[in-house]
Amino acid sequence: MTSGSGVSVVDGKLMVLGNCILSDVHENIVVTPVSGNEFINGAFIGVTSDHSGSHRIFPIGKLKGLRFMCLFRFKLWWMIQRMGSSGKDIPFETQFLIVEGHNGSYFCEESEDQVAESATYIVFLPILEGAFRAVLQGNSNDELEICLESGDPAIDEFEGSHLVFVGNGSDPFDVITNAVKEVEKHLQTFSHREKKKMPDILNWFGWCTWDAFYTDVTAEGVEQGLESLEKGGIHPKFVIVDDGWQSVGMDANGIDSNLPYAANFANRLTHMKENHKFQKNGKEGLREEDPAMGLAHVVTEIKEKHALKYVYVWHAITGNWGGVMPNVTEMEYYESKMNHPIPSPGVQCCEVFNSIAANGVSLVNPEKIFNFYDDLHSYLASSGIDGVKVDAQSILETLGVGHGGRVKLTRKYHEALEASISKNFHGNGIISCMSHNTDSLYSSKQAAVIRASDDFFPRDPASHTIHIASVAYNSIFLGEFMQPDWDMFHPMAEFHAAARAVGGCAIYVSDKPGYHDFNLLKKLVLPDGTTLRAGLPGRPTRDCLFSDPTKDGKSLMKIWNLNDFSGVMGVFNCQGAAWCTVRKKNMIHDEKTSSITGIIRSKDVDHIHKIAEEGWSGDAVIYSHLGEK
Repeated sequence: MTSGSGVSVVDGKLMVLGNCILSDVHENIVVTPVSGNEFINGAFIGVTSDHSGSHRIFPIGKLKGLRFMCLFRFKLWWMIQRMGSSGKDIPFETQFLIVEGHNGSYFCEESEDQVAESATYIVFLPILEGAFRAVLQGNSNDELEICLESGDPAIDEFEGSHLVFVGNGSDPFDVITNAVKEVEKHLQTFSHREKKKMPDILNWFGWCTWDAFYTDVTAEGVEQGLESLEKGGIHPKFVIVDDGWQSVGMDANGIDSNLPYAANFANRLTHMKENHKFQKNGKEGLREEDPAMGLAHVVTEIKEKHALKYVYVWHAITGNWGGVMPNVTEMEYYESKMNHPIPSPGVQCCEVFNSIAANGVSLVNPEKIFNFYDDLHSYLASSGIDGVKVDAQSILETLGVGHGGRVKLTRKYHEALEASISKNFHGNGIISCMSHNTDSLYSSKQAAVIRASDDFFPRDPASHTIHIASVAYNSIFLGEFMQPDWDMFHPMAEFHAAARAVGGCAIYVSDKPGYHDFNLLKKLVLPDGTTLRAGLPGRPTRDCLFSDPTKDGKSLMKIWNLNDFSGVMGVFNCQGAAWCTVRKKNMIHDEKTSSITGIIRSKDVDHIHKIAEEGWSGDAVIYSHLGEK
């Protein structure tokens, strides 16, 4: 028998607080108690083996007859949820798993309330160990497996004793928080959200240029967007100038992705300074060297004219999608070299990754990456920029060959990035994006805001309900590291606005100039530009944890949050569409989605007892947005 606090392997069973969670546990599975803390309900799972190989798979044991919800990467960049009750239902690249364990079976005659009251919640967190990263997956025998990988064939020796942390308890949200905090103590490579400084943009209404202009954004377009909103009585206090402001170029034989409403993923950064579109009197092919005539001129003008508090700009973690152009005079110092991305076998490749891979990534020498970020960010800060949205972060895991593996390269870049942010942007001005891999999450000590799901696709009708559900479920895990960002929105605005209202996130839109719903915006934004933001990451209610509100045809999507003196819950019908793993796209699977019914209770707002006044009877107010009541 091997055991830790509340977790043990006895007679081939993984027992957690007296409940059998996995059966037929393999003999090489070991349980290690949490060092120095006998009061923590949890332990580490590891393996005994020959400790060699850059990519190994270790079966743990069989999972059958217990409900679970997992978060897995369905693209290199993003996670999404899946529910099930058997090990074979657990996908590749599962980074978070919560299982409902209890005396008896969920499939008996007990009511859901009775099951919830008697349940023990078990959280499995695959983590990093040295140069290796662990994830979970299932096999056809219903076994839960550990997949361990370094990302570099030359890195092939591992210890294997602390690969998965298993936490447990009676409150699922407390179990998750405590588990992540225990991993934080163990790894000492990241910080929990509660320790991080939140950037002030979270408290203000903003506008992003992406869906309004895509990469055709110009300084004039930014001005038009701000003026258009102000004419309707809405005053944004921050702007994100998305992809399209940088100086970029393609290789002579580069392959343009030609994807509609998308970036050119073949582009490489050719200069630290802005392109001609953001220079006063700028002309294509000519560079204005006077800093006062460049980005600083644009930023100063829009801040003064529109009383903006913050301006952020976009860049990729590698500079641009294809990295930094080699053999360009202005960029030679950074010694960028061509690398060809190699994805993990469990990752589903998408059009974005395929386009980047086709052109390769010209990667800055990791020993000079701080200099690169510092030079870029110091120039931006001198121009009045207050922060950056850093995109495509998960690409680093595919570039580990020759750099000590995926974990080492990712950590090197993140340490440099956060050091530069701290030096140049005093309000912790960073939004992390396309960064759902645990290499990044477990390497983040400072970044406090993270895009919480795949992009908001305004022209894809199937994506809207999927977006709301995936952000809510992803926030269960991501919200322990950073404040989830629900992304900008504009079509189906009422649906998305209601979700942002309970999400605890920054509220910003990406409307084209002249295309605004001012009546709706005035419900979200106060006259001074502030928003009424809930205090926590918005997450599914406890009774939604193991139901699928996108595919089961009956479950409501309920999202809860807390304020200083009250709780709030949003209720949505997200049925009818889901990600299709075969066609690798969002698909509408029910064209005739009908009304659904469910139970809404004040106690669905978890932890409301922590802020409710003594003697509160459970009274609540229900507001129907569509009915205006």
